[in-house]
Amino acid sequence: MPVNLTRNAIATINGGDVNSKPLVQVVDIKLIGNSQERYRFLLSDSDSTQHAMLATQLNEQVRTGRVKKGSIIQLIDYICSTVQNRRIIVVLNMEIIIPEYEIIGNPRILTDSAATTNQSLPNGNSEASVRPSNSRYSAQVPANNVQNFRPTIQPAYQPPPNYRAQGPIMKNEAPARIIPIAALNPYQGRWAIKARVTAKGDLRRYNNARGDGKVFSFDLLDSDGGEIRVTCFNAVVDRFYDVIEVGRVYLISKGSLKPAQKNFNHLKNEWEIFLESTSTVELCPDEDGSIPRQQFSFRPISEIESAENNSILDVIGIVITVNPSVPIMRKNGMETQRRIVNLKDTSGKSVELTLWGDFCNKEGQMLQEMVDSGDFPVLAVKAGKVNDFNGKSIGTISSTQLFISPDRPEAQGLRDWFERGGRNTASISISKEIMPGGTKNEIRKTLSQIKVEGLGRSDKPDWVTTKATVVFIKTDNFCYTACPLMIGDRQCSKKVTPSGNKRWICDRCNQEFEECDYRYLLQVQIQDHTGLTWVTAFQESGEEILGCSAKEMYLLKYELQDDTKFGEIIRNRLFQHYLLKLKIKEELYGDEQRVKITVVKADKVNYSAESRYLLDLISKNGRLKRQF
Repeated sequence: MPVNLTRNAIATINGGDVNSKPLVQVVDIKLIGNSQERYRFLLSDSDSTQHAMLATQLNEQVRTGRVKKGSIIQLIDYICSTVQNRRIIVVLNMEIIIPEYEIIGNPRILTDSAATTNQSLPNGNSEASVRPSNSRYSAQVPANNVQNFRPTIQPAYQPPPNYRAQGPIMKNEAPARIIPIAALNPYQGRWAIKARVTAKGDLRRYNNARGDGKVFSFDLLDSDGGEIRVTCFNAVVDRFYDVIEVGRVYLISKGSLKPAQKNFNHLKNEWEIFLESTSTVELCPDEDGSIPRQQFSFRPISEIESAENNSILDVIGIVITVNPSVPIMRKNGMETQRRIVNLKDTSGKSVELTLWGDFCNKEGQMLQEMVDSGDFPVLAVKAGKVNDFNGKSIGTISSTQLFISPDRPEAQGLRDWFERGGRNTASISISKEIMPGGTKNEIRKTLSQIKVEGLGRSDKPDWVTTKATVVFIKTDNFCYTACPLMIGDRQCSKKVTPSGNKRWICDRCNQEFEECDYRYLLQVQIQDHTGLTWVTAFQESGEEILGCSAKEMYLLKYELQDDTKFGEIIRNRLFQHYLLKLKIKEELYGDEQRVKITVVKADKVNYSAESRYLLDLISKNGRLKRQF
């Protein structure tokens, strides 16, 4: 059946048309670009041809062979841009009418002069000047002088009345057409997007070879599900930082598109918008219900096992345990907070989520209060970072967002599963698994295993966790006098000696001061079902075991000499069960090598969490037996 392409479609598009949705034919396809996959088409209306660039979101149509040479397509969304002084049609959306068809007519390349001549004539009925082409789709030039009639080109596209000039105005002052985020590409001259801000980064300052500066970014989501990051620098930060609010909808235009830096940008978009001095950001005061407030791409916990290290993903699960927040010293000497949260889902697996910094005090504290009260909330994690150290875990980064009990179908499904019996279903943790040939860090051990396996005798210390009972605490020399002076962001804490006149001196700082600090140096005997051993607990872990500061205990024993209350505190801590994180390292004492065990963290046993751990252990052992 013969196919009639839209007559003069190429010239009409060159004249400014964006609405006629013409029927054209693909007469050539070429893959271009080294760093990014892009396809260039040669489109025909049976009389004229024009080069076109396919938007990257349509690349799959070519890769799968749905679009090929000869395909008849209908252009749905398209614009015509000037790239390196050449007119290029950018195809943003199209519909495939006939996947394969013979070439129609003898089309010729439409030159820029032809398009210009057509636009300059009032009636558009003059002949168009067409340049001969070497393309195999060009018409053959006859050997004799027979007149060759060229196709008549219809009048140039006229914009709607609202966009017509009312008197003399500058070129391109008409409002930019709102397009989907997925259709953005660097070949567009003018565009506008309407989208909701889903995340806003902190204002950061930097210093490089070009001087000092400041930068912030925010993420956008539109009604078609397209996402993109917007970045502002220096003077542009001053214009837009206070304007942008998470959850609000904005109309944004006149920015430049550059390739996204995937090391810092987790969004599924190859481009990133950089706002400039001419950019506009307008708040849309009326709520647009067609734009979702957030978009997730949840991965089951079982799939995180195979995820690449440092990859960014979304996960949702039931919060089953929340550990207390603890201070952690970074490599740069700055202190931050860390909190561990455990999630489980219907896949039968659980995973550790590590909260860092402010997440510990905001969402982390709320989660701990909910779990302590017997409520196990659903937690959705947007943009968590995968860590593969000793199994797989998830950690928060600056762009991470946490949603407690979100109003989403996935959350309701998890809640229903948990209430119908999921809370009693054993789950296998994908975090801190024992890997063949792996390190011994963060592995649960008994006290006898520490000795039998010779832990601590290698060049680096071993870190293990054990469940044990405190059976004895030495009360002689349980603390020492320490230097209270600060060295940078850290306390000196070196042992100090009296210098006379009720003053103290620090050999390290070479300074005297009136009051010293008191720090724990507890010697504690612990026991489990396999044996017992001595461990040392310093300041933080000593406070966790005794429940009060070293200075309070020192005053009771030596200043107030209240042996009754002092002894009562010690007795109340005996035979308490703890989950102890231990550092094991061989050290030299005189001429003798001894293994020293230090308590790094002491948590009281959470019996609910411990029961789940034992059930997981039983499940794992059963699985291993079935394998062998």
